[in-house]
Amino acid sequence: MKVTSAEFTTSATNPSQYPEGLIPEIAFAGKSNVGKSSLINTLINRKRLARTSAAPGKTRLINFFKINNQLFFVDLPGYGFAKVPLSVKKSWGPMVEKYLKERQNLRLVIVILDIRRDPSKEDFSLVHWLDYYGVNFLFVLTKTDKLSKNQIKTRLQKISKYFSEAGYDEIVLFSARTAYGKEEVWKKIAEAANIP
Repeated sequence: MKVTSAEFTTSATNPSQYPEGLIPEIAFAGKSNVGKSSLINTLINRKRLARTSAAPGKTRLINFFKINNQLFFVDLPGYGFAKVPLSVKKSWGPMVEKYLKERQNLRLVIVILDIRRDPSKEDFSLVHWLDYYGVNFLFVLTKTDKLSKNQIKTRLQKISKYFSEAGYDEIVLFSARTAYGKEEVWKKIAEAANIP
């Protein structure tokens, strides 16, 4: 998909602050520091639209970005980072859960995992939750450029096994540095959002 416009729209903590309208939304979810913002920036050919940081836990709001006036990318707060204050952590769960459960125009959640790490209990919780509520999702394994081809194959098999036993088997490999997998991710987004 050719991106002709991409702009930050708003940050939100509750539904009253979400953008109005019914254009499709694609949400991005994952543990802190898995490369969520880098994935978004690579998909839309921008360097800094979604804020990236070496320090995990920077995204603490639900951020909406309008793409081509056709759909929203929704950057959800990362989870599982120990140094975030407990009070902030407690507010994240209900905030994100409310969005995922009630947003009528949510078409797909891209669940982002670092290919070098085994899925965490938070990753499994998110996936089981999405499955329970019938929310469409796709796994994307980031940071593939940091491994050799053999290492990628080994890690993919291992991570696939974790989720295939539960019936989830569609995984896209991705690198923000090389843009590997970008077209495949866009294909899945276009299908989910019904964009030609």
